[in-house]
Amino acid sequence: MSHDEKRKAASFSNLSLQTFLWGRKLLIEECHPFPIKEIRKRISQNLISVEPGIDISKGIPVCNRCGNSDPERFGAYSCARCQHHCHYCRACLLMGVVKTCSELLTWSGPPPRLPKPETVIIHWDGTLSPLQRRASDALKAALLGGRDFLIWAVTGAGKTEIFYETLGEALRQGLRVGIVSPRVDVVLELSARMKPVFADVPAITLYGDSPDTYADVPLIFSTIHQLLRFHQHFDVFFIDEVDAFPFHHNPLLEKALHRAGKPGYLRFYLTATPDERLKKLFLTKKLDGIKIPRRFHGHPLPEPRFQWIGAWQKRVACGRIPVPLKRWVERRLALGHPGFVFVPTIEVAERLGHLLKTVDPAIDYAHSEDPRRHEKVAAFRKGNLPILVTTTILERGVTIPKLDVAVLGADEAIFDERALVQIGGRVGRSADHPDGDLVFFHQGLTVAMLKALRHIRAMNREAKDIEKS
Repeated sequence: MSHDEKRKAASFSNLSLQTFLWGRKLLIEECHPFPIKEIRKRISQNLISVEPGIDISKGIPVCNRCGNSDPERFGAYSCARCQHHCHYCRACLLMGVVKTCSELLTWSGPPPRLPKPETVIIHWDGTLSPLQRRASDALKAALLGGRDFLIWAVTGAGKTEIFYETLGEALRQGLRVGIVSPRVDVVLELSARMKPVFADVPAITLYGDSPDTYADVPLIFSTIHQLLRFHQHFDVFFIDEVDAFPFHHNPLLEKALHRAGKPGYLRFYLTATPDERLKKLFLTKKLDGIKIPRRFHGHPLPEPRFQWIGAWQKRVACGRIPVPLKRWVERRLALGHPGFVFVPTIEVAERLGHLLKTVDPAIDYAHSEDPRRHEKVAAFRKGNLPILVTTTILERGVTIPKLDVAVLGADEAIFDERALVQIGGRVGRSADHPDGDLVFFHQGLTVAMLKALRHIRAMNREAKDIEKS
């Protein structure tokens, strides 16, 4: 037995089938090392319900795990296990193969008891600004009143601190809480910041290659993809960066969130750049919420400066660093300021990352397919990497003091208004260093670039108006 298998077996030994399966929907093979005899016994006792992975009773395949019913997102093959022509779901394939002959298990007996903590201590000695206090009180009132709520706050407004008191109240009530985001890096940031604040509360963090194994705990940090394994489990969701890819306009993940919530579950949305649907619901008062246009430290959002860079793609392809970018990097190194260089593609990230090592060997790159991505981001946080070339995976949920940011190819289609606003929001987040350089290198101004600038200026104007009132 491998080390990972031993670790998993040890974690299962502290769980019963009831606590492992309740509120979840799992393939039978995901329930090992529970003995198959015990699983079958609980099924015969009607304590575990079983349904096929793919339902074809109505003539078209429907995935019972993710809810996919798009015929183009299914495959079929001659299955060695059931000896039949078997459909499988391609929509949730990354979570493990679900096919017609798969068995999906859910605990249907009495639910396990989640002990209500006598006290929930919030280990945070900070002070909320007046705007943060107003938002915190409104969010807590929404919890007590059973209403969904939107916190629309500029990057660096201190959204995480705003929901500490509401989260504490939810945990005191014995509710199961999910703090979720579409982005792994955001989940890791939230988990790292909040677990010490709620140190007395059992919590786990779930994502694709998470070292945590499942436990029935009151607080779960998770990517939204991991919710595909849950079924009517959560009472409350705090959804950070709700507008981010891949959740934005993704019916599969929206279904996953809905299926993972108990009947009447609450959703608390947090973002600096809500999509048009959320904006409309908020502005028409169909969704309760609050707008915070000012950062917690009171300083304005840094405005981007636009700098022409010419045909930078050709220079990078030929093994040359574009001169304006090289000067920007050398300046950051001289000042001792950490820097992000955002680029439009993985290929550019790798190529440019290697080229910049000629300026400083410690410079590195990170992207979604980089197996050392989390390790590199951790090294950057610690100050061991002076410059990190990255794709949009780090546009959200990352707070680094004294950070300067450059966007290479800001006119590329991937850098829409929301992405540019979020990228700009990495700069000046610290109260000790509220300023920083934000430059958009481009070959021509785009509507998205101009909208991002107008967005930032509009928020700064609203913040000034609040100061005057």
